[in-house]
Amino acid sequence: MSHRSGQEDPERYLFVDRAVVYNPATQADWTAKKLVWVPSERHGFEAAGIREERGEEVLVELAENGKKVVINKDDIQKMNPPKFSKVEDMAELTCLNEASVLYNLKDRYYSGLIYTYSGLFCVVINPYKNLPIYSENIIEMYRGKKRHEMPPHIYAISESAYRCMLQDREDQSILCTGESGAGKTENTKKVIQYLAHVASSHKGRKDHNIPPDSPKAFKLQASGSPDACVISFAVCTDLHVLLFKSLAFP
Repeated sequence: MSHRSGQEDPERYLFVDRAVVYNPATQADWTAKKLVWVPSERHGFEAAGIREERGEEVLVELAENGKKVVINKDDIQKMNPPKFSKVEDMAELTCLNEASVLYNLKDRYYSGLIYTYSGLFCVVINPYKNLPIYSENIIEMYRGKKRHEMPPHIYAISESAYRCMLQDREDQSILCTGESGAGKTENTKKVIQYLAHVASSHKGRKDHNIPPDSPKAFKLQASGSPDACVISFAVCTDLHVLLFKSLAFP
């Protein structure tokens, strides 16, 4: 994607270069050290290599400082191979456990990747800053694309629901949940932005993914309070009206 000189490249906040992530040396190190996750008061979990197994206890060497500690075998969680680093959908993880999920989210977040799928869900971590991934150019990138064809994004979720509404003529719902300050309101705004853009530009646009008797008019309505937001996206056809609803709860 082209971008103006001096502006940040939005693709660095969306795409992961798998060739860079998967390093054969890292894979060899993971195999040789038998790396696992162990509990940590400071980090929640941290990487460690298994040195010796003693019945129900295991002697491990912490990767961060080389300190050796004895851990109960039940407290150890398996670590995924390096090729799963920054994976876009955590349902693909070979070892699906708390430590691996938290590490993947953290690893992606510190790389500027705030959206991550977990099966049908999309996990969003508030960056507390503006990212260049909400422009009309980005909307067009996601428009008409299936979810697995593009990196995780609120636009991909919106596009999926929008297409299902048009093609299946059924109501769709997106629920945004999280603690205060998690970004529910901002992501709800992005849903509205996406729907308003694709709906307003639908007229006169040739799209082979939309049935011939596709909707001829669009209605967008939003209402709510600080604790909840309801967005109704109505598509009017000659036969009936379909509603798109996005709900945000505290």
